[in-house]
Amino acid sequence: MKTILNKLFEQHRLTKEEAKEVLIQIANEKFNKSHLASFLTVFMVRPISVEELAGFREALLELAVKVDLSDFNTIDLCGTGGDGKNTFNISTLTSFVVAGTGNKVAKHGNYGVSSVSGSSNMLEYLGYKFTNEESALKRQIEKANICFLHAPLFHPAMKAVGPVRKELGLKTFFNMLGPLVNPSNPQNQLVGVFNLEVARIYNYLLQDTPKNYGIVYSLDGYDEISLTSAFKLFTKENEALISPEELGLKTLKQSEIYGGDSVADSAKIFLAILDGKGTEAQNNAVLTNAAFALKTFDHNKSFEEAFEEAKSSLLGLKAKESLTKLIAN
Repeated sequence: MKTILNKLFEQHRLTKEEAKEVLIQIANEKFNKSHLASFLTVFMVRPISVEELAGFREALLELAVKVDLSDFNTIDLCGTGGDGKNTFNISTLTSFVVAGTGNKVAKHGNYGVSSVSGSSNMLEYLGYKFTNEESALKRQIEKANICFLHAPLFHPAMKAVGPVRKELGLKTFFNMLGPLVNPSNPQNQLVGVFNLEVARIYNYLLQDTPKNYGIVYSLDGYDEISLTSAFKLFTKENEALISPEELGLKTLKQSEIYGGDSVADSAKIFLAILDGKGTEAQNNAVLTNAAFALKTFDHNKSFEEAFEEAKSSLLGLKAKESLTKLIAN
């Protein structure tokens, strides 16, 4: 690690092969916490390169506990996290809304690092038991249209750096990696990122895959469609800048999508929305993300059609039914 750190401190980039090798060694717990913290910090003070991220991604996928969900046409809905905005769990709620429409969701997630409640915190709080057993995950998708892949159970490297990430309490390149390494390799993905540079790197990496995808970044810093500003959308075909008004929706205040100060606060908001008792602002944020997820499955679907489909799932309590079935299975 000293050799790698010296190279990085001299402002050199890692090759894809070097990046892959160092992450394999991290997974094998070859380094002490000080070295790990130093390594993670390098990528906080300068941008990560495409080659470095590609190498890290390759290592994580190679080391991952494999799960084959290819019998289903699935989508992953997640953000990188690390935007420091502390919203309620928009992407997790979006996942249940999409599942409520009858589409299949294989959500990859983890505990929150820079926010109060990540998707894993929320689902654990609600009584979901994490598993990496393929048969259990398949059963959940069949019964509830959704399964949840808790990253540390699938990625030994993430587990190895977990305590250091938690102590740092800051976004690291692992925030960037999470959405790229869903071990079930879903055919579709809508992912939110915390800045435009990461959006462009993702677009570059995902162009080379057969995946249908959308990458979103709200210009005021959210790693999802927050409706608090215009947002960028990158797809395989093009990129666009879209404002809430263009979608026929109001621009929201940041306070309207705040997630509370604890997991319990977030859970209260989460359950109220699933019960059909969310505010108009909360519902619109979730439904807009769900609409773009549905459009990822079917590019020919208009936003209005997708939004109404999502609305029927949420307000018809089908999204809530998916959560109930997921926890029961």
